[in-house]
Amino acid sequence: MNEATTHEVSQSAPLFNCEDSNGITHDLEAYSNAGKSVILYFYPRDSTPGCTTQACDFRDNMARLTSEGYVVLGVSKDSEGSHEKFITKKELNFPLLMDREGELHEAYGTWRLKKNYGREYMGCARSTFVIGPDGMFSWLRYNVKAKGHVNMLLRELGLNE
Repeated sequence: MNEATTHEVSQSAPLFNCEDSNGITHDLEAYSNAGKSVILYFYPRDSTPGCTTQACDFRDNMARLTSEGYVVLGVSKDSEGSHEKFITKKELNFPLLMDREGELHEAYGTWRLKKNYGREYMGCARSTFVIGPDGMFSWLRYNVKAKGHVNMLLRELGLNE
């Protein structure tokens, strides 16, 4: 089994060109060319308690993030239908990218060996990456906690009021 990639601040972020659940393509290079910073967060599953908490925290802080030039994109391996149901039910105001084959998870090193009650398995490590307009990681963290993560991120980015 290959060891997961671990990225660091000031490294170039892997480029991506990925569709969301509405079929709209999101291209990191295009966001960079538009002067946008991208918050790319990976989460295990739509509509689970932790993932719902995290998504709703991003939703509730979206105005603050967009006013500072950030674009928020969520990523999981769930289906288009699952994403749409989650977006509708929780009134999410940002796109969820489709990564059914796990290519984005692999590129960002979020598909990792996990342990739960002594059982080992491969799964998504809840992780967040902030990519500046220069295409470089300005902040990142693997294995974040769902609760309180967005507030911590706002603090780290100097956006808390």
